[in-house]
Amino acid sequence: MDQNKQNEDYGYQLFTERNSGKFKKGSVAESLFTFNHKCQVMLKVALDTSPYAKLLLGAMKQSGCTVYKERHFSCEDCDGIVSGGFDATTSQIVLCQNNIHQQAHMNRIVTHELIHSFDHCRAHVDWFDNFKHLACSEIRAANLSGDCSFSNELSRFKFGLKQHHQECVRDRALRSVLAVRKVSREEAEKAVNEVFESCFNDYEPFGRIPHSKNDAKYAYRDFQNQNRYYANL
Repeated sequence: MDQNKQNEDYGYQLFTERNSGKFKKGSVAESLFTFNHKCQVMLKVALDTSPYAKLLLGAMKQSGCTVYKERHFSCEDCDGIVSGGFDATTSQIVLCQNNIHQQAHMNRIVTHELIHSFDHCRAHVDWFDNFKHLACSEIRAANLSGDCSFSNELSRFKFGLKQHHQECVRDRALRSVLAVRKVSREEAEKAVNEVFESCFNDYEPFGRIPHSKNDAKYAYRDFQNQNRYYANL
């Protein structure tokens, strides 16, 4: 397949530096850009303080997929419509430094992409050719990352509907699939609908839907206690 066509089909055109091949991780010039420095600082805060991120990092380490900040995260400029992405070819999370300006936004994007990374670690995900696999991970990421929390939906002027959380998850998963794959809306909807029930009810590694930061803290506490329990057996 033509490389440009393949990149377009898989959504790489959204990540302009990565797609152009001109991004050089760790270059002197990179460290001088304000966006990059701010992105790196916010990333560190997210990894050090977010209970969502801390639980996911712990679960991945337990599964044999330890995440390293310098290796598995990359702050880059992206297309204006995306805030982050998971590059399965390099097992790397891309954070769109030109589109992430608030710590809460960074925390949510880091969590969302770490869920994809966790799925990549624990399962044989066919990210590029199986729309059901992609849809399942997008459903889980929307469900467990806080994307559809009441406060976030309120800021979008969306609230008050019965089963609103489920509909938000379905809608955001569909949008994500359409953003990164050249696929018709009908095909994307079919993939999301076919796997929605099972993937929506897969809460690993949280054990519950963390609707708020407090929920995530309780889930992280339970994860830590579980580790202590098994260590004493």
